[in-house]
Amino acid sequence: MSLAIGQPAPDFTLYDDEKKPFTLSDLRGEKNVVLLFFPGAFTSVCTTELNTVNNDLDAYGSDTQVVGISTDSPFALAEFRKVHGFRFPLLSDHDAEVCAAYGAKYDHDFTPMKLDRIAKRAAFVIDRDGVVRYAEVLENAGELPDFDAVKKVLSEL
Repeated sequence: MSLAIGQPAPDFTLYDDEKKPFTLSDLRGEKNVVLLFFPGAFTSVCTTELNTVNNDLDAYGSDTQVVGISTDSPFALAEFRKVHGFRFPLLSDHDAEVCAAYGAKYDHDFTPMKLDRIAKRAAFVIDRDGVVRYAEVLENAGELPDFDAVKKVLSEL
């Protein structure tokens, strides 16, 4: 089950593509945060999603930190970020614990291979107080989040 709007966002610390720890609560009081969960680096829809956000990053506001999260290793994410020139960090949730906490983790039935640690495509807006202000978890990995809705929520914060 996904988090509901108005709930406190679960705090977490994950390693980014530069192998540095990123803790959500470190941004409290300073920035809004957009969390973009995605199934896998270098896949077509994930590449489109992150490039779409990267190409329009200024529209999210200078008071917002965008972060991508997948279960890929920091090493794969570093290459993905380098190849595409993403201007925001990519975090490795290798054990899918954060994905699960946000209701953005597929169960074993995601593929015929029964993969058990794949992130669903999802978008969350967390305000400066650590409260969820937008939550969208997609069951179909071929769809993209509603980026206009994300930007509208951010503009109202």
